[in-house]
Amino acid sequence: MKAWVLRKGATSLDDLHLVERDVPRPGWGEVLIRVRACSLNFRDSAIVRGVYIGGPVAEDIVPFSDGAGEIVGLGDGVHDLALGDRVAGIFFQHWLEGPANPGVGPALGAGGANGMLAEYVVLPAQGVIRIARTLSFEEAACLPCAGVTAWNALMCGPSPVKAGDNVLVLGTGGVSLMALQIAKAAGARVVATSSSAGKQERVAALGADATVNYRDNPQWGVEAATHTNGGFEHVVEVGGAGTLAQSIAAVGFGGEIALIGVLTREGDTSPHGLMLKGASLRGIFVGSKAMALELNAFIDSNRIRPVVDRVFPMAQVKDAFAYQSSPDLFGKVVIAL
Repeated sequence: MKAWVLRKGATSLDDLHLVERDVPRPGWGEVLIRVRACSLNFRDSAIVRGVYIGGPVAEDIVPFSDGAGEIVGLGDGVHDLALGDRVAGIFFQHWLEGPANPGVGPALGAGGANGMLAEYVVLPAQGVIRIARTLSFEEAACLPCAGVTAWNALMCGPSPVKAGDNVLVLGTGGVSLMALQIAKAAGARVVATSSSAGKQERVAALGADATVNYRDNPQWGVEAATHTNGGFEHVVEVGGAGTLAQSIAAVGFGGEIALIGVLTREGDTSPHGLMLKGASLRGIFVGSKAMALELNAFIDSNRIRPVVDRVFPMAQVKDAFAYQSSPDLFGKVVIAL
């Protein structure tokens, strides 16, 4: 079989290699998956560049947390899955339910856990779920990290999004567009930021009630709040240190900022503005298997289709990385295996 392998100590795409390996065999409690599609996340780029949590990988690994395919082999002791089931891996292999905790286990595609960028992958049966019935493999591959992150941000806090709420999403990457789709299906009003008029038109076509060009207006948080009656109940903060101050300006009294952001590393991170509004900041690091199951059920019920921007063949993974970091990105980049 073909697999992409990131070499120990990797710091660039030069350390990512397409290799031939034997097809693995599932052991007790495991399943063999024929992977059909994977999607890229910002995290995957950080891992390749050696700047993810913990630094460069300490051993050769198969990268990518997000992939979907069908079960083609069952180990002994597997009773709740069957050959032919369409499945995806969950991000944290041991976070099955409940709040985040120190025992969530390794995340696929980083140190300690091989990922999904191979034609065949073996995972523990507890670490996979059946994908939404209404989605293709390419669409389902967009959900394990970005989709569950958006679901956690909007639906798993003390005040889940509801009809009439105002939601702010930043940019047009995978998490933000999925958050927009979830929020709209829940009956909320959504304001989206973007850097170009063309993307503003595209995000409006997806259902955004208003858009703000953050490149034209450095005080975009204040401008975004003018589209509400007093600020946002929910802000999906994917930017990080460079955008947090404007997200605090945008959040309303008693609102919540779901802090996901790793895209920018420098800026004003003082939380004092939250105090004046009685607002809160909740850290989001993907989510549990239970959240992934809830998301898939919601997607089937509401006929949501994740936004797939481009699909690359397996041999062109490095081209896919280049496109993901380009200003043209709108939604998710997918690899077909």
